[in-house]
Amino acid sequence: MAKTMQPQELIDSAVVDPNGHKLGKVGNVYLADATHQPEWITVKTGLFGTKESFVPLSGAHTDQDGVHVQVDKDSVSDAPRIDADGHLSPEESAQLYKHYGLPVPRMSPDGQMDDRAAQGKGTGREKSGMDSAGTRQAMGDAGRGRSEMDGRSGVDGRDKAGRDKLGRDDDRTMTRSEERLNVGTEQVETGRVRLRKYVVTEEQQITVPVSHEEVRIEREPIKDGRGGRAEIGEDEQDIILHAEKPVVNKETVAVERARLKTETVTEDQTVSGKVRKEQFEVTDDNGKHRKS
Repeated sequence: MAKTMQPQELIDSAVVDPNGHKLGKVGNVYLADATHQPEWITVKTGLFGTKESFVPLSGAHTDQDGVHVQVDKDSVSDAPRIDADGHLSPEESAQLYKHYGLPVPRMSPDGQMDDRAAQGKGTGREKSGMDSAGTRQAMGDAGRGRSEMDGRSGVDGRDKAGRDKLGRDDDRTMTRSEERLNVGTEQVETGRVRLRKYVVTEEQQITVPVSHEEVRIEREPIKDGRGGRAEIGEDEQDIILHAEKPVVNKETVAVERARLKTETVTEDQTVSGKVRKEQFEVTDDNGKHRKS
Protein backbone atom coordinates (compact mmCIF):
# COMPACT_ATOMS: atom_id res chain seq x y z
CA MET A 1 0.00 0.00 0.00
CA ALA A 2 1.21 3.45 -0.78
CA LYS A 3 0.52 4.70 2.76
CA THR A 4 -0.66 3.40 6.07
CA MET A 5 -4.42 3.04 6.03
CA GLN A 6 -6.39 4.15 9.05
CA PRO A 7 -9.46 1.99 9.78
CA GLN A 8 -11.69 4.94 10.50
CA GLU A 9 -10.85 6.38 7.08
CA LEU A 10 -11.86 3.18 5.30
CA ILE A 11 -15.33 2.70 6.75
CA ASP A 12 -18.12 3.37 4.20
CA SER A 13 -15.56 4.11 1.45
CA ALA A 14 -16.30 2.85 -2.04
CA VAL A 15 -14.30 -0.22 -3.13
CA VAL A 16 -13.06 -0.30 -6.75
CA ASP A 17 -11.50 -3.26 -8.59
CA PRO A 18 -8.61 -3.02 -11.11
CA ASN A 19 -11.12 -2.66 -13.97
CA GLY A 20 -12.80 0.35 -12.40
CA HIS A 21 -15.92 -1.55 -11.32
CA LYS A 22 -17.38 -0.52 -7.99
CA LEU A 23 -17.76 -3.52 -5.68
CA GLY A 24 -19.67 -1.83 -2.87
CA LYS A 25 -18.83 -0.01 0.36
CA VAL A 26 -16.52 -0.96 3.21
CA GLY A 27 -18.45 -2.47 6.10
CA ASN A 28 -15.75 -3.55 8.56
CA VAL A 29 -11.96 -3.52 8.82
CA TYR A 30 -9.92 -6.47 10.11
CA LEU A 31 -6.40 -5.99 11.53
CA ALA A 32 -3.36 -8.27 11.31
CA ASP A 33 -2.07 -9.42 14.68
CA ALA A 34 1.60 -8.96 13.84
CA THR A 35 1.39 -5.40 12.51
CA HIS A 36 -1.98 -4.19 13.83
CA GLN A 37 -2.54 -2.79 10.34
CA PRO A 38 -5.66 -3.28 8.16
CA GLU A 39 -5.41 -6.62 6.37
CA TRP A 40 -8.99 -7.44 5.31
CA ILE A 41 -12.13 -5.43 4.68
CA THR A 42 -15.69 -6.57 4.21
CA VAL A 43 -17.57 -5.15 1.24
CA LYS A 44 -21.32 -4.65 1.42
CA THR A 45 -22.87 -6.14 -1.69
CA GLY A 46 -26.34 -7.13 -2.84
CA LEU A 47 -29.38 -5.06 -3.68
CA PHE A 48 -29.62 -3.48 -0.21
CA GLY A 49 -26.06 -4.09 0.94
CA THR A 50 -27.14 -7.04 3.05
CA LYS A 51 -24.26 -9.32 2.04
CA GLU A 52 -20.65 -8.84 3.07
CA SER A 53 -17.67 -10.37 1.29
CA PHE A 54 -14.08 -10.39 2.53
CA VAL A 55 -11.59 -8.53 0.30
CA PRO A 56 -7.80 -8.47 0.89
CA LEU A 57 -6.01 -5.14 1.24
CA SER A 58 -2.74 -6.56 -0.12
CA GLY A 59 -1.53 -4.13 -2.79
CA ALA A 60 -4.51 -1.81 -2.24
CA HIS A 61 -4.37 1.98 -2.12
CA THR A 62 -6.81 4.79 -1.39
CA ASP A 63 -7.83 7.52 -3.79
CA GLN A 64 -10.46 10.22 -4.00
CA ASP A 65 -13.03 7.78 -5.37
CA GLY A 66 -12.41 5.11 -2.73
CA VAL A 67 -10.25 2.09 -1.97
CA HIS A 68 -8.62 0.46 -5.02
CA VAL A 69 -8.02 -3.25 -4.45
CA GLN A 70 -6.10 -5.78 -6.56
CA VAL A 71 -8.87 -8.37 -6.95
CA ASP A 72 -11.64 -8.18 -9.54
CA LYS A 73 -15.39 -8.18 -9.12
CA ASP A 74 -15.84 -11.83 -10.10
CA SER A 75 -13.34 -13.01 -7.48
CA VAL A 76 -15.17 -11.07 -4.79
CA SER A 77 -18.54 -12.44 -5.92
CA ASP A 78 -17.20 -16.01 -5.77
CA ALA A 79 -15.43 -15.53 -2.42
CA PRO A 80 -16.31 -17.96 0.39
CA ARG A 81 -19.26 -16.78 2.45
CA ILE A 82 -17.96 -16.15 5.97
CA ASP A 83 -19.90 -14.41 8.70
CA ALA A 84 -18.44 -10.96 9.39
CA ASP A 85 -18.99 -11.37 13.12
CA GLY A 86 -15.66 -10.00 14.35
CA HIS A 87 -13.45 -13.10 14.27
CA LEU A 88 -11.72 -15.14 11.57
CA SER A 89 -10.78 -18.67 12.51
CA PRO A 90 -7.54 -20.18 11.16
CA GLU A 91 -9.57 -22.31 8.76
CA GLU A 92 -11.54 -19.30 7.51
CA SER A 93 -8.35 -17.25 6.99
CA ALA A 94 -6.71 -20.08 5.08
CA GLN A 95 -9.82 -20.48 2.95
CA LEU A 96 -9.80 -16.79 1.99
CA TYR A 97 -6.07 -16.73 1.24
CA LYS A 98 -6.45 -19.81 -0.97
CA HIS A 99 -9.40 -18.32 -2.86
CA TYR A 100 -7.55 -15.11 -3.70
CA GLY A 101 -4.30 -16.93 -4.45
CA LEU A 102 -2.39 -15.16 -1.68
CA PRO A 103 0.32 -16.74 0.48
CA VAL A 104 -0.74 -17.50 4.03
CA PRO A 105 1.39 -15.42 6.47
CA ARG A 106 2.99 -17.78 8.97
CA MET A 107 5.82 -15.62 10.36
CA SER A 108 5.83 -13.76 13.66
CA PRO A 109 6.91 -10.10 13.90
CA ASP A 110 10.51 -11.07 14.81
CA GLY A 111 10.83 -13.11 11.61
CA GLN A 112 10.55 -16.50 13.36
CA MET A 113 7.94 -19.12 12.71
CA ASP A 114 4.96 -18.58 14.98
CA ASP A 115 4.60 -21.46 17.46
CA ARG A 116 0.87 -21.68 16.99
CA ALA A 117 1.24 -21.81 13.21
CA ALA A 118 3.83 -24.54 13.52
CA GLN A 119 1.48 -26.54 15.76
CA GLY A 120 -1.50 -25.96 13.45
CA LYS A 121 -3.42 -24.20 16.24
CA GLY A 122 -3.62 -20.68 14.84
CA THR A 123 -3.39 -18.47 11.85
CA GLY A 124 0.05 -17.01 12.48
CA ARG A 125 -1.53 -13.93 13.96
CA GLU A 126 -1.11 -12.89 17.57
CA LYS A 127 -3.81 -11.58 19.85
CA SER A 128 -3.86 -7.86 20.56
CA GLY A 129 -5.77 -5.65 22.94
CA MET A 130 -7.69 -4.22 20.00
CA ASP A 131 -9.57 -7.48 19.46
CA SER A 132 -7.36 -8.37 16.48
CA ALA A 133 -6.38 -11.86 15.28
CA GLY A 134 -8.94 -11.42 12.60
CA THR A 135 -11.43 -9.64 14.85
CA ARG A 136 -13.24 -6.53 13.79
CA GLN A 137 -11.47 -3.20 14.08
CA ALA A 138 -12.85 -0.87 16.74
CA MET A 139 -14.10 1.54 14.08
CA GLY A 140 -15.80 -1.26 12.15
CA ASP A 141 -19.32 -0.22 13.07
CA ALA A 142 -19.72 2.23 10.16
CA GLY A 143 -17.16 4.63 11.71
CA ARG A 144 -19.65 5.98 14.20
CA GLY A 145 -17.18 6.06 17.06
CA ARG A 146 -18.66 3.06 18.89
CA SER A 147 -16.01 0.56 19.90
CA GLU A 148 -16.67 -3.14 19.53
CA MET A 149 -13.67 -4.37 21.45
CA ASP A 150 -15.57 -4.14 24.76
CA GLY A 151 -17.24 -7.38 25.69
CA ARG A 152 -15.17 -9.51 23.24
CA SER A 153 -13.52 -12.51 24.78
CA GLY A 154 -9.98 -13.05 23.54
CA VAL A 155 -10.07 -16.67 24.72
CA ASP A 156 -12.87 -18.52 22.99
CA GLY A 157 -14.28 -15.92 20.58
CA ARG A 158 -17.59 -15.44 22.42
CA ASP A 159 -19.24 -12.07 22.93
CA LYS A 160 -21.42 -10.77 25.77
CA ALA A 161 -24.50 -12.56 24.44
CA GLY A 162 -22.64 -15.87 24.55
CA ARG A 163 -22.60 -16.22 20.72
CA ASP A 164 -19.46 -17.68 19.21
CA LYS A 165 -17.75 -16.70 15.98
CA LEU A 166 -20.12 -18.84 13.89
CA GLY A 167 -23.25 -17.23 15.30
CA ARG A 168 -24.17 -20.19 17.50
CA ASP A 169 -26.10 -19.54 20.70
CA ASP A 170 -24.46 -22.46 22.50
CA ASP A 171 -22.43 -25.56 21.75
CA ARG A 172 -25.46 -27.62 20.71
CA THR A 173 -27.34 -25.35 18.32
CA MET A 174 -26.48 -24.05 14.88
CA THR A 175 -28.48 -22.09 12.33
CA ARG A 176 -28.71 -23.41 8.77
CA SER A 177 -29.29 -20.95 5.93
CA GLU A 178 -30.21 -21.33 2.29
CA GLU A 179 -30.86 -19.17 -0.73
CA ARG A 180 -34.30 -18.92 -2.27
CA LEU A 181 -35.49 -17.70 -5.65
CA ASN A 182 -37.65 -14.60 -5.62
CA VAL A 183 -39.48 -14.35 -8.94
CA GLY A 184 -41.39 -11.32 -10.18
CA THR A 185 -42.55 -9.96 -13.51
CA GLU A 186 -41.84 -6.88 -15.54
CA GLN A 187 -43.56 -5.55 -18.65
CA VAL A 188 -41.43 -5.41 -21.80
CA GLU A 189 -42.16 -4.57 -25.43
CA THR A 190 -42.41 -7.76 -27.50
CA GLY A 191 -43.54 -6.49 -30.91
CA ARG A 192 -45.49 -3.96 -32.94
CA VAL A 193 -48.73 -4.39 -34.94
CA ARG A 194 -49.88 -2.09 -37.78
CA LEU A 195 -53.35 -1.88 -39.36
CA ARG A 196 -53.49 -0.72 -42.99
CA LYS A 197 -55.86 -0.96 -45.96
CA TYR A 198 -55.09 -1.53 -49.64
CA VAL A 199 -57.07 -1.59 -52.93
CA VAL A 200 -57.90 -4.68 -54.99
CA THR A 201 -59.88 -4.86 -58.26
CA GLU A 202 -62.46 -7.55 -58.85
CA GLU A 203 -65.04 -8.33 -61.56
CA GLN A 204 -68.73 -7.94 -60.75
CA GLN A 205 -71.68 -9.11 -62.88
CA ILE A 206 -75.18 -7.65 -62.44
CA THR A 207 -78.23 -8.66 -64.52
CA VAL A 208 -80.34 -5.68 -65.66
CA PRO A 209 -83.66 -5.99 -67.63
CA VAL A 210 -83.64 -3.95 -70.88
CA SER A 211 -86.34 -3.46 -73.59
CA HIS A 212 -86.28 -2.72 -77.31
CA GLU A 213 -88.74 -2.08 -80.15
CA GLU A 214 -89.46 -4.55 -82.94
CA VAL A 215 -91.49 -4.14 -86.22
CA ARG A 216 -94.70 -6.01 -86.66
CA ILE A 217 -97.10 -5.72 -89.60
CA GLU A 218 -100.73 -5.27 -88.74
CA ARG A 219 -103.21 -5.92 -91.57
CA GLU A 220 -106.71 -4.40 -91.69
CA PRO A 221 -109.13 -5.28 -94.51
CA ILE A 222 -110.91 -2.43 -96.40
CA LYS A 223 -114.56 -2.97 -96.98
CA ASP A 224 -116.81 -1.50 -99.66
CA GLY A 225 -114.01 0.44 -101.32
CA ARG A 226 -113.77 2.92 -98.48
CA GLY A 227 -110.04 3.08 -98.57
CA GLY A 228 -110.03 5.96 -101.05
CA ARG A 229 -108.45 6.15 -104.43
CA ALA A 230 -106.05 3.38 -105.10
CA GLU A 231 -103.11 3.25 -107.48
CA ILE A 232 -100.79 0.48 -108.23
CA GLY A 233 -97.18 1.38 -107.65
CA GLU A 234 -94.23 1.21 -105.25
CA ASP A 235 -94.10 3.00 -101.88
CA GLU A 236 -92.05 2.88 -98.63
CA GLN A 237 -92.23 4.23 -95.09
CA ASP A 238 -89.54 4.58 -92.42
CA ILE A 239 -90.07 3.79 -88.74
CA ILE A 240 -87.47 4.56 -86.03
CA LEU A 241 -86.90 1.69 -83.61
CA HIS A 242 -85.78 2.27 -79.96
CA ALA A 243 -84.01 0.03 -77.47
CA GLU A 244 -82.67 0.33 -73.83
CA LYS A 245 -79.05 -0.38 -73.03
CA PRO A 246 -77.30 -0.73 -69.62
CA VAL A 247 -75.50 2.35 -68.29
CA VAL A 248 -72.79 1.78 -65.61
CA ASN A 249 -71.91 4.37 -62.99
CA LYS A 250 -69.68 3.83 -59.93
CA GLU A 251 -69.91 5.43 -56.50
CA THR A 252 -67.86 4.97 -53.33
CA VAL A 253 -69.72 4.02 -50.16
CA ALA A 254 -68.48 3.07 -46.65
CA VAL A 255 -69.11 -0.60 -45.90
CA GLU A 256 -67.05 -1.49 -42.78
CA ARG A 257 -65.01 -0.02 -39.89
CA ALA A 258 -62.04 -1.76 -38.21
CA ARG A 259 -59.92 -0.86 -35.17
CA LEU A 260 -56.98 -2.40 -33.26
CA LYS A 261 -57.57 -3.54 -29.69
CA THR A 262 -55.31 -5.39 -27.24
CA GLU A 263 -56.29 -7.96 -24.67
CA THR A 264 -54.23 -9.56 -21.89
CA VAL A 265 -53.72 -13.31 -21.96
CA THR A 266 -52.21 -15.03 -18.90
CA GLU A 267 -50.10 -18.14 -19.29
CA ASP A 268 -47.73 -20.09 -17.04
CA GLN A 269 -43.97 -20.02 -17.59
CA THR A 270 -41.37 -21.99 -15.66
CA VAL A 271 -38.13 -20.30 -14.61
CA SER A 272 -35.12 -21.90 -12.96
CA GLY A 273 -31.99 -20.77 -11.17
CA LYS A 274 -29.23 -22.16 -9.02
CA VAL A 275 -29.42 -21.56 -5.27
CA ARG A 276 -27.06 -22.51 -2.49
CA LYS A 277 -27.96 -24.00 0.85
CA GLU A 278 -26.11 -25.20 3.90
CA GLN A 279 -26.24 -28.77 5.12
CA PHE A 280 -25.47 -30.20 8.56
CA GLU A 281 -22.76 -32.81 9.00
CA VAL A 282 -21.93 -34.57 12.24
CA THR A 283 -18.44 -35.99 12.78
CA ASP A 284 -17.68 -38.27 15.74
CA ASP A 285 -14.35 -39.10 17.39
CA ASN A 286 -13.86 -42.01 15.01
CA GLY A 287 -13.91 -39.71 12.01
CA LYS A 288 -17.27 -40.95 10.78
CA HIS A 289 -19.42 -38.39 8.99
CA ARG A 290 -23.19 -38.29 9.07
CA LYS A 291 -25.05 -35.78 6.96
CA SER A 292 -28.43 -34.43 7.86
